[in-house]
Amino acid sequence: MNRRLILASISAVAVLALPGSVERVHTQAGQGAGVRPAWAWKPAMPAGNDGQVHVLPVRGRVYMLVGAGGNITVHAGDDGVLIVDAGVASMSDKVLAAIRTISRGPLRYIVNTGEREEFTGGNEKLAAAGSTIRFRVATDPRVSDGLAKDRASVISYVTVFQRMSAPTGKVAPRVEEAWPDNTYSTPQKKLYFNDERVLIVHEPSGTDGNSIVHFRTDDVVSVGDLVDLTSYPFLDANAGGSIQAIVEGLNNLIDITVPNRKSEAGTLVIPGHGRLADQPDVAYYREMVVIIRDRIQDGIKRGLTLQQVKAERPTSDYDPRFGKNTGAWTTDMFVEAVYRSLGGK
Repeated sequence: MNRRLILASISAVAVLALPGSVERVHTQAGQGAGVRPAWAWKPAMPAGNDGQVHVLPVRGRVYMLVGAGGNITVHAGDDGVLIVDAGVASMSDKVLAAIRTISRGPLRYIVNTGEREEFTGGNEKLAAAGSTIRFRVATDPRVSDGLAKDRASVISYVTVFQRMSAPTGKVAPRVEEAWPDNTYSTPQKKLYFNDERVLIVHEPSGTDGNSIVHFRTDDVVSVGDLVDLTSYPFLDANAGGSIQAIVEGLNNLIDITVPNRKSEAGTLVIPGHGRLADQPDVAYYREMVVIIRDRIQDGIKRGLTLQQVKAERPTSDYDPRFGKNTGAWTTDMFVEAVYRSLGGK
Protein backbone atom coordinates (compact mmCIF):
# COMPACT_ATOMS: atom_id res chain seq x y z
CA MET A 1 0.00 0.00 0.00
CA ASN A 2 1.53 3.40 -0.99
CA ARG A 3 1.92 6.39 1.31
CA ARG A 4 -0.97 8.36 -0.25
CA LEU A 5 -3.41 5.48 0.26
CA ILE A 6 -2.31 5.03 3.84
CA LEU A 7 -2.89 8.74 4.58
CA ALA A 8 -6.32 8.55 2.98
CA SER A 9 -7.27 5.58 5.14
CA ILE A 10 -6.13 7.34 8.31
CA SER A 11 -8.12 10.44 7.36
CA ALA A 12 -11.26 8.35 6.82
CA VAL A 13 -10.94 6.76 10.26
CA ALA A 14 -10.41 10.19 11.84
CA VAL A 15 -13.56 11.58 10.20
CA LEU A 16 -15.62 8.64 11.46
CA ALA A 17 -14.34 9.31 14.97
CA LEU A 18 -15.39 12.98 14.97
CA PRO A 19 -18.38 13.84 17.22
CA GLY A 20 -21.51 14.12 15.15
CA SER A 21 -19.92 12.57 12.08
CA VAL A 22 -21.95 9.39 12.44
CA GLU A 23 -25.05 8.51 14.40
CA ARG A 24 -24.13 6.32 17.38
CA VAL A 25 -26.52 3.48 18.19
CA HIS A 26 -27.36 3.62 21.91
CA THR A 27 -29.89 0.83 22.29
CA GLN A 28 -31.00 -2.34 20.63
CA ALA A 29 -34.59 -1.15 20.30
CA GLY A 30 -34.49 2.62 20.18
CA GLN A 31 -33.38 5.57 22.28
CA GLY A 32 -34.61 6.52 25.71
CA ALA A 33 -33.56 7.49 29.20
CA GLY A 34 -32.44 4.66 31.41
CA VAL A 35 -31.91 2.24 28.53
CA ARG A 36 -28.55 0.45 28.32
CA PRO A 37 -26.26 1.27 25.40
CA ALA A 38 -25.94 -1.50 22.84
CA TRP A 39 -22.48 -2.53 23.98
CA ALA A 40 -23.74 -3.23 27.50
CA TRP A 41 -26.37 -5.78 26.51
CA LYS A 42 -25.85 -9.33 27.66
CA PRO A 43 -23.98 -11.23 24.94
CA ALA A 44 -25.46 -14.40 23.51
CA MET A 45 -24.06 -17.29 25.56
CA PRO A 46 -24.73 -20.64 23.83
CA ALA A 47 -25.92 -23.27 26.29
CA GLY A 48 -26.83 -26.94 26.13
CA ASN A 49 -30.49 -26.45 27.00
CA ASP A 50 -32.09 -28.38 24.17
CA GLY A 51 -32.85 -31.44 26.30
CA GLN A 52 -29.77 -33.31 25.07
CA VAL A 53 -26.39 -34.03 26.64
CA HIS A 54 -23.50 -32.73 24.54
CA VAL A 55 -19.90 -33.96 24.69
CA LEU A 56 -17.01 -31.49 24.52
CA PRO A 57 -13.46 -32.91 24.33
CA VAL A 58 -11.39 -30.81 26.72
CA ARG A 59 -7.84 -32.13 26.78
CA GLY A 60 -6.21 -35.55 26.80
CA ARG A 61 -8.58 -37.99 28.51
CA VAL A 62 -10.88 -35.30 29.91
CA TYR A 63 -14.31 -34.46 28.48
CA MET A 64 -17.11 -32.11 29.51
CA LEU A 65 -20.80 -33.06 29.35
CA VAL A 66 -23.17 -30.12 28.93
CA GLY A 67 -26.95 -30.14 29.29
CA ALA A 68 -27.47 -32.46 32.27
CA GLY A 69 -28.24 -29.75 34.83
CA GLY A 70 -24.73 -28.94 35.98
CA ASN A 71 -21.65 -29.58 33.87
CA ILE A 72 -20.18 -33.08 34.23
CA THR A 73 -16.49 -33.89 33.83
CA VAL A 74 -15.53 -37.28 32.41
CA HIS A 75 -12.08 -38.88 32.65
CA ALA A 76 -11.75 -42.11 30.66
CA GLY A 77 -8.88 -44.58 30.28
CA ASP A 78 -7.73 -48.15 30.79
CA ASP A 79 -8.93 -48.29 34.41
CA GLY A 80 -12.42 -47.19 33.46
CA VAL A 81 -14.34 -43.94 33.84
CA LEU A 82 -14.35 -41.32 36.60
CA ILE A 83 -16.89 -38.50 36.50
CA VAL A 84 -17.12 -35.30 38.50
CA ASP A 85 -20.75 -34.56 39.40
CA ALA A 86 -23.78 -36.44 38.14
CA GLY A 87 -26.30 -33.92 36.80
CA VAL A 88 -30.02 -34.04 37.59
CA ALA A 89 -31.81 -37.37 37.96
CA SER A 90 -34.03 -36.87 34.90
CA MET A 91 -30.98 -36.77 32.61
CA SER A 92 -29.22 -39.91 33.89
CA ASP A 93 -30.05 -42.11 30.90
CA LYS A 94 -28.74 -39.49 28.48
CA VAL A 95 -25.64 -38.97 30.63
CA LEU A 96 -24.89 -42.70 30.51
CA ALA A 97 -25.40 -42.73 26.74
CA ALA A 98 -23.03 -39.77 26.36
CA ILE A 99 -20.40 -41.46 28.53
CA ARG A 100 -20.63 -44.59 26.34
CA THR A 101 -19.74 -42.50 23.28
CA ILE A 102 -16.47 -41.70 25.08
CA SER A 103 -15.65 -45.08 26.64
CA ARG A 104 -17.14 -48.55 27.01
CA GLY A 105 -15.14 -49.05 30.20
CA PRO A 106 -16.84 -49.41 33.60
CA LEU A 107 -17.85 -46.33 35.56
CA ARG A 108 -15.68 -46.56 38.67
CA TYR A 109 -15.97 -43.24 40.53
CA ILE A 110 -18.42 -40.35 40.87
CA VAL A 111 -17.02 -37.31 42.68
CA ASN A 112 -19.62 -34.88 44.05
CA THR A 113 -18.34 -31.30 44.33
CA GLY A 114 -21.38 -30.36 46.44
CA GLU A 115 -24.78 -31.63 47.51
CA ARG A 116 -27.09 -29.61 45.26
CA GLU A 117 -29.48 -31.54 43.02
CA GLU A 118 -27.86 -30.43 39.75
CA PHE A 119 -24.61 -32.09 40.88
CA THR A 120 -25.89 -35.14 42.77
CA GLY A 121 -29.32 -35.92 41.27
CA GLY A 122 -27.90 -38.64 39.04
CA ASN A 123 -25.95 -40.40 41.81
CA GLU A 124 -28.40 -43.25 42.32
CA LYS A 125 -28.80 -44.35 38.70
CA LEU A 126 -25.23 -43.66 37.56
CA ALA A 127 -23.65 -45.42 40.55
CA ALA A 128 -25.87 -48.46 39.98
CA ALA A 129 -24.64 -48.63 36.38
CA GLY A 130 -21.00 -48.75 37.49
CA SER A 131 -18.75 -51.14 39.37
CA THR A 132 -16.30 -50.72 42.22
CA ILE A 133 -12.59 -51.46 42.04
CA ARG A 134 -12.46 -54.03 44.84
CA PHE A 135 -9.65 -54.41 47.32
CA ARG A 136 -11.29 -57.44 48.94
CA VAL A 137 -13.76 -60.01 47.63
CA ALA A 138 -17.39 -59.34 48.42
CA THR A 139 -17.57 -62.43 50.68
CA ASP A 140 -14.76 -61.17 52.96
CA PRO A 141 -16.23 -60.67 56.47
CA ARG A 142 -14.53 -57.27 56.63
CA VAL A 143 -16.70 -56.03 53.75
CA SER A 144 -20.01 -54.48 54.82
CA ASP A 145 -23.31 -55.16 53.08
CA GLY A 146 -23.20 -51.72 51.45
CA LEU A 147 -19.74 -52.22 50.03
CA ALA A 148 -20.69 -55.67 48.70
CA LYS A 149 -22.99 -54.04 46.13
CA ASP A 150 -21.52 -53.78 42.67
CA ARG A 151 -21.73 -50.06 41.96
CA ALA A 152 -19.50 -47.09 41.30
CA SER A 153 -18.02 -45.47 44.39
CA VAL A 154 -19.41 -41.99 45.16
CA ILE A 155 -16.83 -39.65 46.69
CA SER A 156 -17.54 -36.39 48.54
CA TYR A 157 -16.47 -34.28 51.46
CA VAL A 158 -18.05 -35.61 54.64
CA THR A 159 -20.55 -32.76 55.12
CA VAL A 160 -22.07 -33.48 51.70
CA PHE A 161 -22.84 -37.00 52.92
CA GLN A 162 -24.23 -35.64 56.18
CA ARG A 163 -26.68 -33.32 54.40
CA MET A 164 -27.83 -35.97 51.92
CA SER A 165 -28.37 -38.56 54.67
CA ALA A 166 -29.81 -38.02 58.17
CA PRO A 167 -29.13 -38.93 61.81
CA THR A 168 -30.79 -42.07 63.17
CA GLY A 169 -34.51 -41.54 63.57
CA LYS A 170 -34.66 -38.67 61.07
CA VAL A 171 -35.90 -38.72 57.48
CA ALA A 172 -33.11 -38.30 54.94
CA PRO A 173 -33.67 -35.85 52.05
CA ARG A 174 -32.21 -38.39 49.60
CA VAL A 175 -32.48 -42.16 49.26
CA GLU A 176 -29.55 -44.18 50.58
CA GLU A 177 -28.53 -45.36 47.10
CA ALA A 178 -27.70 -41.73 46.23
CA TRP A 179 -25.49 -41.11 49.26
CA PRO A 180 -21.72 -40.84 48.94
CA ASP A 181 -20.05 -44.01 50.24
CA ASN A 182 -16.46 -42.78 50.11
CA THR A 183 -16.08 -39.56 52.13
CA TYR A 184 -13.06 -37.61 53.24
CA SER A 185 -12.56 -35.02 55.99
CA THR A 186 -8.96 -34.05 55.32
CA PRO A 187 -7.80 -31.09 53.17
CA GLN A 188 -7.28 -33.42 50.19
CA LYS A 189 -8.08 -36.86 48.85
CA LYS A 190 -5.76 -38.34 46.22
CA LEU A 191 -6.40 -40.96 43.55
CA TYR A 192 -4.17 -42.51 40.91
CA PHE A 193 -6.52 -43.49 38.10
CA ASN A 194 -5.94 -44.05 34.38
CA ASP A 195 -2.29 -43.05 34.94
CA GLU A 196 -3.63 -39.67 36.08
CA ARG A 197 -2.83 -37.88 39.34
CA VAL A 198 -6.28 -36.89 40.59
CA LEU A 199 -6.33 -34.41 43.46
CA ILE A 200 -9.70 -33.88 45.19
CA VAL A 201 -9.40 -30.71 47.27
CA HIS A 202 -11.77 -29.52 49.98
CA GLU A 203 -12.55 -25.91 49.00
CA PRO A 204 -15.25 -24.38 51.22
CA SER A 205 -17.07 -21.67 49.31
CA GLY A 206 -20.83 -21.53 48.75
CA THR A 207 -21.12 -24.28 51.40
CA ASP A 208 -18.60 -25.87 53.76
CA GLY A 209 -18.61 -29.10 51.74
CA ASN A 210 -17.48 -27.95 48.29
CA SER A 211 -14.65 -29.76 46.53
CA ILE A 212 -12.67 -29.11 43.36
CA VAL A 213 -10.96 -31.85 41.34
CA HIS A 214 -7.59 -31.31 39.67
CA PHE A 215 -6.47 -33.69 36.94
CA ARG A 216 -2.80 -32.84 37.21
CA THR A 217 -1.41 -34.64 34.18
CA ASP A 218 -3.98 -33.24 31.74
CA ASP A 219 -4.03 -29.93 33.71
CA VAL A 220 -7.79 -29.57 33.97
CA VAL A 221 -9.70 -28.49 37.09
CA SER A 222 -13.39 -29.27 37.65
CA VAL A 223 -14.77 -26.75 40.16
CA GLY A 224 -18.53 -27.19 40.56
CA ASP A 225 -20.32 -24.28 42.24
CA LEU A 226 -17.12 -22.30 42.82
CA VAL A 227 -17.43 -20.83 39.30
CA ASP A 228 -20.69 -20.33 37.42
CA LEU A 229 -20.20 -18.39 34.19
CA THR A 230 -23.97 -18.01 33.79
CA SER A 231 -24.77 -16.58 37.23
CA TYR A 232 -23.50 -15.06 40.44
CA PRO A 233 -21.96 -17.72 42.71
CA PHE A 234 -24.29 -19.79 44.86
CA LEU A 235 -24.04 -19.06 48.60
CA ASP A 236 -25.81 -20.91 51.42
CA ALA A 237 -24.85 -19.52 54.82
CA ASN A 238 -26.97 -22.19 56.55
CA ALA A 239 -24.66 -24.80 55.01
CA GLY A 240 -21.51 -23.04 56.17
CA GLY A 241 -20.89 -20.95 53.07
CA SER A 242 -19.71 -17.32 53.03
CA ILE A 243 -18.75 -14.68 50.51
CA GLN A 244 -15.26 -14.54 51.97
CA ALA A 245 -14.88 -18.31 51.53
CA ILE A 246 -15.88 -17.91 47.86
CA VAL A 247 -13.23 -15.22 47.36
CA GLU A 248 -10.60 -17.37 49.08
CA GLY A 249 -11.64 -20.38 47.00
CA LEU A 250 -11.26 -18.38 43.79
CA ASN A 251 -7.85 -17.12 44.95
CA ASN A 252 -6.78 -20.70 45.61
CA LEU A 253 -8.03 -21.76 42.18
CA ILE A 254 -6.00 -18.98 40.56
CA ASP A 255 -2.96 -20.19 42.50
CA ILE A 256 -3.13 -23.69 40.99
CA THR A 257 -3.96 -22.63 37.44
CA VAL A 258 -1.29 -21.55 34.96
CA PRO A 259 -2.02 -19.35 31.92
CA ASN A 260 -0.46 -20.00 28.54
CA ARG A 261 2.19 -17.64 27.16
CA LYS A 262 -0.54 -15.35 25.80
CA SER A 263 -2.65 -15.58 28.98
CA GLU A 264 -5.40 -17.65 27.36
CA ALA A 265 -5.66 -21.46 27.65
CA GLY A 266 -3.03 -23.05 29.91
CA THR A 267 -4.85 -24.80 32.76
CA LEU A 268 -8.47 -25.39 31.71
CA VAL A 269 -11.33 -24.94 34.18
CA ILE A 270 -14.68 -26.74 33.95
CA PRO A 271 -17.25 -24.61 35.83
CA GLY A 272 -20.47 -25.81 37.40
CA HIS A 273 -22.40 -24.05 34.63
CA GLY A 274 -21.38 -22.29 31.45
CA ARG A 275 -18.59 -22.62 28.94
CA LEU A 276 -15.10 -24.03 29.37
CA ALA A 277 -12.84 -21.47 31.09
CA ASP A 278 -9.21 -20.71 31.83
CA GLN A 279 -7.26 -18.64 34.39
CA PRO A 280 -8.13 -15.20 32.96
CA ASP A 281 -11.83 -16.13 33.14
CA VAL A 282 -11.44 -17.14 36.78
CA ALA A 283 -9.54 -13.92 37.55
CA TYR A 284 -12.35 -11.85 35.99
CA TYR A 285 -14.95 -13.80 37.98
CA ARG A 286 -12.95 -13.29 41.19
CA GLU A 287 -12.70 -9.54 40.59
CA MET A 288 -16.46 -9.36 40.01
CA VAL A 289 -17.15 -11.14 43.31
CA VAL A 290 -14.66 -8.96 45.22
CA ILE A 291 -16.07 -5.70 43.81
CA ILE A 292 -19.64 -6.64 44.70
CA ARG A 293 -18.55 -7.84 48.16
CA ASP A 294 -16.78 -4.54 48.84
CA ARG A 295 -19.74 -2.47 47.67
CA ILE A 296 -22.12 -4.35 49.97
CA GLN A 297 -19.62 -4.19 52.84
CA ASP A 298 -19.40 -0.42 52.36
CA GLY A 299 -23.19 -0.18 52.53
CA ILE A 300 -23.21 -2.12 55.80
CA LYS A 301 -20.55 0.20 57.25
CA ARG A 302 -22.78 3.15 56.32
CA GLY A 303 -25.63 1.54 58.25
CA LEU A 304 -27.76 0.69 55.24
CA THR A 305 -30.53 -1.88 55.51
CA LEU A 306 -30.77 -4.75 53.06
CA GLN A 307 -33.43 -2.92 51.05
CA GLN A 308 -31.28 0.22 50.90
CA VAL A 309 -28.30 -1.82 49.69
CA LYS A 310 -30.47 -3.43 47.02
CA ALA A 311 -31.71 0.04 45.99
CA GLU A 312 -28.08 1.06 45.32
CA ARG A 313 -27.81 -1.86 42.86
CA PRO A 314 -24.32 -3.07 43.80
CA THR A 315 -24.38 -5.62 40.96
CA SER A 316 -25.70 -3.31 38.21
CA ASP A 317 -22.67 -3.30 35.91
CA TYR A 318 -22.42 -7.11 36.03
CA ASP A 319 -26.15 -7.85 35.74
CA PRO A 320 -26.16 -7.95 31.91
CA ARG A 321 -23.88 -10.99 32.08
CA PHE A 322 -24.64 -12.69 35.40
CA GLY A 323 -27.96 -11.28 36.64
CA LYS A 324 -31.15 -13.33 36.89
CA ASN A 325 -34.64 -12.24 37.89
CA THR A 326 -36.16 -15.72 37.84
CA GLY A 327 -35.09 -19.25 38.69
CA ALA A 328 -33.61 -20.95 41.71
CA TRP A 329 -30.82 -18.38 42.24
CA THR A 330 -31.66 -14.76 41.46
CA THR A 331 -29.62 -11.58 41.77
CA ASP A 332 -31.71 -10.47 44.77
CA MET A 333 -31.02 -13.78 46.51
CA PHE A 334 -27.29 -13.38 45.88
CA VAL A 335 -27.20 -9.80 47.23
CA GLU A 336 -29.15 -10.83 50.34
CA ALA A 337 -26.87 -13.83 50.94
CA VAL A 338 -23.77 -11.63 50.65
CA TYR A 339 -25.32 -8.99 52.94
CA ARG A 340 -26.09 -11.60 55.61
CA SER A 341 -22.70 -13.24 55.16
CA LEU A 342 -20.97 -9.91 55.87
CA GLY A 343 -22.91 -9.38 59.09
CA GLY A 344 -25.75 -7.24 57.80
CA LYS A 345 -28.90 -7.29 59.95
